[in-house]
Amino acid sequence: MSDQFRNPNSDLGIIALNSCTDIAKLVDKTIVESRRARGENFDRNGEEVTSYLIPVEQTRFQNGEGKIRLSQTVRGKNIYILADVSNYGVTYKMYGKEVNMGPDEHLQDIKRVLSAMNGRANKVTVVMPLLYASRQHKKKARESLDCAMALQDLEKLGVDEIVTFDAHDPTIQNAIPLVSFLNIYPTLDILKHFLTTENWLFDPKEKLVVISPDTGAMDRAIYYANVLGLDIGLFYKRRDHSRIVNGKNPIVQHEYIGRDIKGMNVLIVDDMIASGGSVFDVAAELRVRGAKKIFVASTFAFFTEGRGKFDEKYEQGIIDKVFSTNLNFVPEEIKAAEWFSQADLSTYMAMFIDTLAQEKSVSKLLDATSGIRSFLLEHGFDPDARLRDEALKENVEALANKAK
Repeated sequence: MSDQFRNPNSDLGIIALNSCTDIAKLVDKTIVESRRARGENFDRNGEEVTSYLIPVEQTRFQNGEGKIRLSQTVRGKNIYILADVSNYGVTYKMYGKEVNMGPDEHLQDIKRVLSAMNGRANKVTVVMPLLYASRQHKKKARESLDCAMALQDLEKLGVDEIVTFDAHDPTIQNAIPLVSFLNIYPTLDILKHFLTTENWLFDPKEKLVVISPDTGAMDRAIYYANVLGLDIGLFYKRRDHSRIVNGKNPIVQHEYIGRDIKGMNVLIVDDMIASGGSVFDVAAELRVRGAKKIFVASTFAFFTEGRGKFDEKYEQGIIDKVFSTNLNFVPEEIKAAEWFSQADLSTYMAMFIDTLAQEKSVSKLLDATSGIRSFLLEHGFDPDARLRDEALKENVEALANKAK
């Protein structure tokens, strides 16, 4: 057998649970085409591979129990399990009623796959775009640590690596120090999609400012502002700590810290949108302060209370557009909304899986800064020059005011 058939490429296998089939098909297609172009798309026997997907049969019984069966062996393969634990669009019949799957059930299906493999795989990587229970990552009272427990369960079941996107708190990896934990930020693809869609923002006359909706998203907002050469603003939440509503202290007021945004376009950045309540409050405050266009960019968009409120706020002129990704399930009715735009992360995910499967470094893929700057320069937008121009303008105005 020639050397080209002994490379790590031949051992790749992708198991896509029914929560993640759409993006998994795109990922598989990208890897097949990329390897075919490189002349590396062969299995152990030297036969050309047309798909790396391993068919899996997911069964749900009427009492809610389930099982998983693999259609082929995974012996000696490097297996990548893809699962979207937030996909409530997957349903099953239980006691004659249609039931939506929740995160706990999706996590259990990942464990069932690991059990079905029976330790035969060479290496097991779980690709979980949204990290399970990522918002339940630290203890403030007598409460559970769901994310840490789930990660430790996966470690005990033989998982070698976990790949996730924009983890709510990346330090959760400390719960499994001996397991590789790769946290990917999709900033490049989100910004490229946003600026391609709203390319009029490249006009030097247009001013854009990045807004953090709370202190937790500040690091993300600072990064966006730095790579784009923009100013930044911050909202912080004043909460009523004497009451608990739906498991948390209700927000009393959103307070703003930052420059005057009158006549400026605004980009609100965060890791996730749930019901949209906080975004609406922040956007309303920005509108009162004279913001021109208000955009929202989020890695995950759940719309836990449906589309209605977003339609209403869009019609009222509170928000202009919401940008998100296809890393989690979004209903078709929301995809069709005039105010919604979705960035495709399948190619980016495929590049990571393909690179990891070849046991190569992913450092270059993790560095979004150079990619963003190259994209901006291609469109004649120099963030460093804009910062210099803004600083010069402010200095001139300050001297003029002083002279007066």
